[in-house]
Amino acid sequence: RNESVTVEHERAAAAAVPGPLDKGCSLRRSLRLPASAAAEGMKRPLGRRHGLWFRLRKLLLWLLGMYIAIPFLVKLCPAIQAKLVFLNFVRVPYFIDLKRPQDQGLNHTCNYYLQPEEDVTIGVWHTVPAALWKSARGKDQLWFEEALGSSHPVILYLHGNAGTRGGDHRVELYKVLSSLGYHVVTFDYRGWGDSIGSPSERGMTYDALHVFDWIKARSGDNPVYIWGHSLGTGVATNLVRRLCERETPPDALILESPFTNIREEARSHPFSIYRYFPGFDWFFLDPITTSGIKFANDENVKYISCSLLILHAEDDPVVPFHLGKKLYNIAATSRSFRDYKVQFVPFHTDLGYRHKYIYRSPELPRILR
Repeated sequence: RNESVTVEHERAAAAAVPGPLDKGCSLRRSLRLPASAAAEGMKRPLGRRHGLWFRLRKLLLWLLGMYIAIPFLVKLCPAIQAKLVFLNFVRVPYFIDLKRPQDQGLNHTCNYYLQPEEDVTIGVWHTVPAALWKSARGKDQLWFEEALGSSHPVILYLHGNAGTRGGDHRVELYKVLSSLGYHVVTFDYRGWGDSIGSPSERGMTYDALHVFDWIKARSGDNPVYIWGHSLGTGVATNLVRRLCERETPPDALILESPFTNIREEARSHPFSIYRYFPGFDWFFLDPITTSGIKFANDENVKYISCSLLILHAEDDPVVPFHLGKKLYNIAATSRSFRDYKVQFVPFHTDLGYRHKYIYRSPELPRILR
C-alpha cells in the first residue's frame, strides 16, 4: 500500500511539473480560443459586409426617394423650373470684371450701362469693326456711340442662358464679327452678369427692344441685324415679331442653334433625366408655362417679315439638330416670308462645332455675305 501511495504521489508530481513538450502543448491549449470567441471572429467580417450592404441600400433608397420627390417639388414651386431654364445664377467665367472688356482681349470695346425700366440696369458691350480699332484706343463712351453712325452694319447679339456677355465662345464670336466689319452690341439681360433686375421672358424681350431702339437712334441708315443663340433665339424671335408688328423690322434675323419652343426643347434636352417619368409634361413642362415662359419660335416666325438665316451643328448636344430643322421647315412655308430669303445652313458632325463653336467655321464670312 505504501508503494502504491508513493507511485501515485510521484505521478501526480510529474503531472504538476510539465516537460518541454507538455509545456508547449499546455501553452497551445491556453492560447486556443474558446468556441464562442472563434464564432464571433467569423461573424465579424460577415457583419462588416452586412453593414456595408445596409448602408448602400440606405443610400439607394434615399436617392430613389429624392428622384421621386423632385417632380413634386418642381410642381409645387414652378420658380425652380424657371431658374433651371434661365440658369442666370451660373456666372462663367468667374472672377472677371465685366466693366473691363479689354481683360478678355477686347481692346476695341466699350462698356455701357442702360436703363430699360425703373429699377432695371443692364450692362452693354459695344465692339467696333476692325477698321476702327486704332481709332478706338482711349476713346470714351460718347465716341463709341457716335461710331455707330459710321458706314458699317451693326449686329445686336442676344446670348443664351447661363454665363455672361463675357463668356469665352461669345467673346470669340465678337472678334470674328468685328474682323468682318460689323459693330457688335451685346448685353446681359436683367438678372445676368452685373445687370440688375429679376429675369423673365417679358423682361428679357423688353431689354432687347430697348437696346435695339438705342442702336437705331444712333446708327442712322446702317443695316442692323439681330443674332440670337440658343435661348437667345427665343428672345430674338420675340423681339423681331414685335418690331415687324410695329413696322420697324431689322434688316435680317440670324438664329444660331435654335429650337421650336421651350417645351419641345425641355423634352428633348439631353440632361432631362425625367423625360420618361410618368406625367413628365404635368410635372415639368406645365410649371414652365405657369411661370410665363414660352419662347415660341415656331409661332413667332409666322409673323416675321425679314430675311432669316438659321445655323445649326448636327452634333449639337444641347439643342437637338432636328429642332432647328423643324423650325426652318415652319418658316420656309410661312406666308410672312414669301418675299424674303429663308436659309438653313447645317454643319456636319465631323466639324465638331457642337452647340457653341460655329464661329470657328471658315465658311462663316461667305455665309453672312
